[in-house]
Amino acid sequence: MSEEVRFKSVVGPELAGSIELPEGEVRGWGIFVHGFTLGRNSPAASRVSKQLAREGIGMLRYDNLGLGDSGGDWGDGSFTVKVQDTVRAAEFMAERGTPADLLVGHSWGGAAAIAAAADAPGVHAVATIGAPSDPSHVEHQYDAVVERVLSEGQHEWFVGGRTLLLKRAFVDDVRQSRLRDRIRDLNMPLLVMHSPTDDTVDIANAGEIFRLAQHPRSFISLEGADHLLTARGQAQRAARIISAWADQYIHASRSLATTSSAAG
Repeated sequence: MSEEVRFKSVVGPELAGSIELPEGEVRGWGIFVHGFTLGRNSPAASRVSKQLAREGIGMLRYDNLGLGDSGGDWGDGSFTVKVQDTVRAAEFMAERGTPADLLVGHSWGGAAAIAAAADAPGVHAVATIGAPSDPSHVEHQYDAVVERVLSEGQHEWFVGGRTLLLKRAFVDDVRQSRLRDRIRDLNMPLLVMHSPTDDTVDIANAGEIFRLAQHPRSFISLEGADHLLTARGQAQRAARIISAWADQYIHASRSLATTSSAAG
């Protein structure tokens, strides 16, 4: 079962989300951060979140600014806004009494999850799927229009069957992002998952993230998976791996909360 929710972006408009409610014993809660222009109903976001809910981990997945059912203009976002809205999602989960233990980020959302983790209340662990080591990796997707964006201030960009307005501030923000410092300073458990046959984000990115990260860090190769996790069973497989890996960190946070409550 899922619960439809809305919360405000840091830039004002409301973001639409779905919370996949955990089945059976509640083991914990998490947030799924979707890819560049994908949305909360993309195969990775939907299938991973639903499988984690079956495993007892409730998951919020939501549409970023100007995507899906969320308000606002996609072009008014940026990598910084995506990171800040990830923190806002964690604040929303804490406010409703289900603080998120776990951030799961797919593709560009994986980079955002790493960058947001330190400021996201309640988060104790991060898992990435097919994430780039540098957010500017996405520029190759709009390289055909980027020069016009920089010279004119903005330009329409047709992607995924729709037209988005790409703005110079967006491009500049992506270019100025400094994810490598955030990886080094993460200071919490990190699971890096990547397919060796990913033809959108090369697996070398996973190697770079893993090299920069501090322990505890783990790497899992998603053999046979495509970047979008559309192949049968691949998203569910990724979710089961995340569920098993995160178990000790979720239980550790619950034990800490229980001990603190008893002491109080």
